[in-house]
Amino acid sequence: MFSDIVTAHSMEISGAILFIAYVLIASERIQKSVVALVGAAIVLLLGLLPFHGYLDLEEGKYIKDVFGYISFDVIFLLIGMMIIVHIASRSGMFKWLALQVLKLTQGHPKLVLFTLAVLTAVLSAFLDNVTTVVLIMPITFAIAKEYDTDPVPFLITEVMASNIGGTATLIGDPPNIIIGTRAGLTFMDFVNELTLIVVVIFCIVTGILIFLFRKSIKTTPEKMAYVANLDNSKTIEDKGLMIRSLITLTFVITGFVTHDITHIDAYVFALAGASFLLLFEKPKEIYKDVEWLTIFFFVGLFIIIGAFEANGGIAYLADKLIQFTGGSIGKASMLILWGSGIFSGIIDNIPYTATMAPLIQQVQQTIPYSGAGHYPLWWALSLGSCLGGNLTLIGAAANVLVSETAAAEGHLIKFMRFVKYGFMVTVLSLTLSSLYLYFRYLH
Repeated sequence: MFSDIVTAHSMEISGAILFIAYVLIASERIQKSVVALVGAAIVLLLGLLPFHGYLDLEEGKYIKDVFGYISFDVIFLLIGMMIIVHIASRSGMFKWLALQVLKLTQGHPKLVLFTLAVLTAVLSAFLDNVTTVVLIMPITFAIAKEYDTDPVPFLITEVMASNIGGTATLIGDPPNIIIGTRAGLTFMDFVNELTLIVVVIFCIVTGILIFLFRKSIKTTPEKMAYVANLDNSKTIEDKGLMIRSLITLTFVITGFVTHDITHIDAYVFALAGASFLLLFEKPKEIYKDVEWLTIFFFVGLFIIIGAFEANGGIAYLADKLIQFTGGSIGKASMLILWGSGIFSGIIDNIPYTATMAPLIQQVQQTIPYSGAGHYPLWWALSLGSCLGGNLTLIGAAANVLVSETAAAEGHLIKFMRFVKYGFMVTVLSLTLSSLYLYFRYLH
């Protein structure tokens, strides 16, 4: 029977679907959301994910249905923030901020790029990466329009700064939330242990990217003088809308930062803020500007990766990675760091981290306790899974969102163009992280 063959080789088949989808996405011959939805449809038609959850008495655990693998918190967060940012942009506030950046930097494109990178990294440490790039992109497009230049170098730098900055704190990147919960690490543990290396990585990576993009972002002295002296007094088109938007954004961001106190998920605040602003708008006009291609891409990708996870694929790969440790915490840390960096650049880092975290808890029982305890394993997982998101366009949710939004604005970020910079940035970031872990814990 065909169904028996599928059941017997479910891991291999789900892995093949994921691999083929990845190849098609990389080739850019078919739009990414279409690839993801077709892959998801095949997964469901083959029964690689159940339509209904059930309790497996033999395994003693609950088997999730297909909807259990779709991260609706990410989906609702995306939709909520897209609505908020679109409505807020109608007031002219993002253009005003863009012009202020130009004036403060005297219009020098390299200083502008550095300022935007710093702003992105800092915001990403306290907000999730997706929210940060949603806030930064309108500013970037407004600046690029004033320069009459390609925004892609700015966007690539910003998304990489976002993934780097998000590594520094417990709430900056979803993998850190998973790690903090499993390992019992607090917000200040992440700040104390990772901030220094994240700052070093950010400064070096941003400096290199500015150097590499120097020809793409250069402009004339006349243009610099022009944009540095633009009249910004009449940029705000609707002060009432601006005030509502600022109050809403303040409420939403406060909700994000105080999650440890309220225990309310970020997407709830995003949806609440979006709903409030929609009371004063024509919903049909706003809904048209939600990036539905991005939303459907995420839904399809979550289902494909969920099938691979549900059928033991991620656990199998992670388990093989752990087997190479040989009882050495140093070797285990380096393998987890580099393995996480590579896998997180290819597949979504959230299910990967969710699988690795309990495995590391098991490894702690077999690897001898050292002077540094088992913390190097957890910091290696955090650094690898977060920084590895810079490897490809689908390595992190922020990458996908920036890519899709840029394409909608008429600025295509080609998969291989991103990888050209992403590979260099990821290898450099992981190398610096290796040195940090070695001298901090392992030597």
